[in-house]
Amino acid sequence: MIKIAIATASLTLGLLGPAHVHADTPDHGLKNQTLSFAMTGAYPPFSFVNERGELTGFDIEIGNEVAKRLDVKAQPLTTAWDGIIAGLMADRYDTIIGSMAITPQRLEAIDFSEPYYRDGAQLFVKQGSGLQSIEDLKGKTIGVTLGTTFEDWLRQNVPEVEVRTYKGDPQIIMDVMTGRLSGFVTTRLTGLMAIKERNAPMEMAGDLLYQEEVGIAIRKGRPELQQAINTALQDMRDDGTYTQISEKYFGTDIR
Repeated sequence: MIKIAIATASLTLGLLGPAHVHADTPDHGLKNQTLSFAMTGAYPPFSFVNERGELTGFDIEIGNEVAKRLDVKAQPLTTAWDGIIAGLMADRYDTIIGSMAITPQRLEAIDFSEPYYRDGAQLFVKQGSGLQSIEDLKGKTIGVTLGTTFEDWLRQNVPEVEVRTYKGDPQIIMDVMTGRLSGFVTTRLTGLMAIKERNAPMEMAGDLLYQEEVGIAIRKGRPELQQAINTALQDMRDDGTYTQISEKYFGTDIR
């Protein structure tokens, strides 16, 4: 009787699954119990290499925390922005956690989580330049990161501006300071933090050009992973973890 009871209990536990798995945790379908996520690594304070040579930033910590809540290992990877969606679609990584704006065009090719923060496109110029809005940049050259929504928006809405593309913001800021560019467009948060970090004499010009919602990009056909990530993000908001990470980098909650 004792042997039968033990066997029955073992079978019951086996059917229920591992004791540490929460009943409400959706199946994420990840291979090798790893969440790989891509970003450029050149977009401070969202992703960058610190003085110790470590990849860090807001997006990295969000990705690490999501992986922790999915009970898998986090694997951040860096890649060039202009090929980052192609890499996702080719199954080189599971997601993009790299401050990617959710747009109708991108939604035709890939899926996204619910937005994990909101920001907007901002024009930055050198202090004392006299440039006060995007209208003042007509006939001049503006820098943007290749493959961003900023590039598309400028080409469509301000065709009189010459758009020069770069791999990341650090080189753009340097070229504004040396006079090779009259200004650059990036998110307001990124621009302000980059200027503060470099103590660069630059300033915002005009209001936001447009607003964006930013999400975690996922290949189509992975609804379980999408739902698992959404659940993890909501739990992070509910228990205060998201706010802690946000305040560490921005001094406020950027949701």
